[in-house]
Amino acid sequence: MHPVPSEPGFSQADTAVSLEGVVKKYRDQTVLHEVSLKIRRGEFLTLLGPSGCGKTTLLNLIAGFAEADRGEVFIDGQPVTSEPPHRRQIGLVFQNYALFPHMTVERNIGYGLRMQGVPRDEAARRIGDAMAMVKLDGLGHRKPRELSGGQQQRVALARALVIQPKVLLLDEPFSALDKSLRGSMQVEIREIQRRLGLTTVFVTHDQGEALAMSDRIAVMSAGVIRQIAPPAELYQNPQDPFVASFLGDVNILPAHYHGQSAGDVQLRLGAGLISLSQDRLVNASHEGARLDVYVRPEHLRMENLHPASVLSGTVVNHVFQGDHINTFVDVNLPMTARQIVTVRSAGLGAMQHWPVGSVAGLALAGEGVSVFSPRP
Repeated sequence: MHPVPSEPGFSQADTAVSLEGVVKKYRDQTVLHEVSLKIRRGEFLTLLGPSGCGKTTLLNLIAGFAEADRGEVFIDGQPVTSEPPHRRQIGLVFQNYALFPHMTVERNIGYGLRMQGVPRDEAARRIGDAMAMVKLDGLGHRKPRELSGGQQQRVALARALVIQPKVLLLDEPFSALDKSLRGSMQVEIREIQRRLGLTTVFVTHDQGEALAMSDRIAVMSAGVIRQIAPPAELYQNPQDPFVASFLGDVNILPAHYHGQSAGDVQLRLGAGLISLSQDRLVNASHEGARLDVYVRPEHLRMENLHPASVLSGTVVNHVFQGDHINTFVDVNLPMTARQIVTVRSAGLGAMQHWPVGSVAGLALAGEGVSVFSPRP
């Protein structure tokens, strides 16, 4: 059995969606391994992971488009594992929007209400409210082909919201949009979700989207949830090497355990020693062992080379990114033939002070470091 990542306790009354020991197989391949998860009412939870990790399968189990081979799915405390999708009161926005091309905007939005037998007057009112909420006023008689990509997404969102769902499911809804429109739609959807207090499950492989939109993120790999936490906690305190390397950029530096002093752990890294608090070593065996130091680019600092510099290296490139500079340094490490690390800094100072070809020292900020045993 795979251990379930720990998460803060909350009562059953606070729980909108719950999965308990869910297993899903396709033929002889297991794509979800005893996944357990609780989602709070009104929470925006993101399922994040690479392609094939099981996040869309998990979303389909909640929606009812797939049935678990083992385990249970609950919505509002009621078991729905065997219930069809239309009995679950779920709103779903697909990756490709799945609009009916022969229907107008109004009829697309009202499709679910017609299936529920909602009276015409009430349906018209709810369709109008949903169109106003997603800023589609005046477009009700257009067909999907007459709309932009962003407008089509608004139609799909309005269609999901108009049925007043218990849970909103978003399956990579921004993948077809360009970058600027994607950013504005993220803000709009999050604003609507907060205003309605609507429990939302969002599937993406885009780390930036997950960090920007989520109350909590469940990072998945190979059918298992590796860690569930708010974005800042995941980024700053990853619990395993996969989470550390998948969420954001990270440098991985080889080190050796050296000892302890005043409660801190000492590691031999490069030419010197670094001291870290004990909580920076996560599930890592030490006592002379080889360890990997994971450090975010913004937690490395370039400095004038001096005898106490732990790391040193030659600047090989600068990449201007608008609000920051990525500097690539070829560091001298005795255990590797060659390693390029990334240092992230604000402003243009790094480009001016350390031109390509110059030699610099590197210092680590302890709060941006995690240490793990090397991957097998």
